[in-house]
Amino acid sequence: MKNNGKDIDRQSLEQAKALFETGEIDLIEVGTVGGLCNIHRRLFGGLYDFAGKIRTLNISKGGFRFANCLYLDAILPIIEKMPEGTFEEIIAKYVEMNIAHPFMEGNGRATRIWLDMMLKRSLGRVVEWQKVDKDMYLQAMERSPINDLELRVLLQPALTDRTDDREIIFKGIEQSYYYEGYSSGN
Repeated sequence: MKNNGKDIDRQSLEQAKALFETGEIDLIEVGTVGGLCNIHRRLFGGLYDFAGKIRTLNISKGGFRFANCLYLDAILPIIEKMPEGTFEEIIAKYVEMNIAHPFMEGNGRATRIWLDMMLKRSLGRVVEWQKVDKDMYLQAMERSPINDLELRVLLQPALTDRTDDREIIFKGIEQSYYYEGYSSGN
């Protein structure tokens, strides 16, 4: 693509906010691979050719190699079928999707929205992301494939029942982009 990283982040952030402003978020399947692909497509459509498409190449980050692309067709349906009735089950499903990392780029931003959608439907809660420290979150995510307790302890106190509060949602989206190195002040 011809856009630079900051332009992509800025445009994607605008598209993420529009997903909620237009109410389109309410039309997306909750907790499914298809729903996650739709979120990714809405965030990155027109910015990446692979928006909403499951990756066909292997990727890694910080020395961690995500699931081999050859196995994504087999593991994504298994992750999709994981239960999501309790906070613990939802976090476990979120961690497994993070390990799969189904997209070439933008996994964190898309899966945090996906996580909030599951929490909202099952528990009537969302994460108030601005209350979650970036470094502590990223460290907990790095360790979550071994044990997700740290992640649960970090996120549970940040849960709120203000699931339709525009300020909570938009500050949360901005925080999600901040976790990935972007802030609207850049």
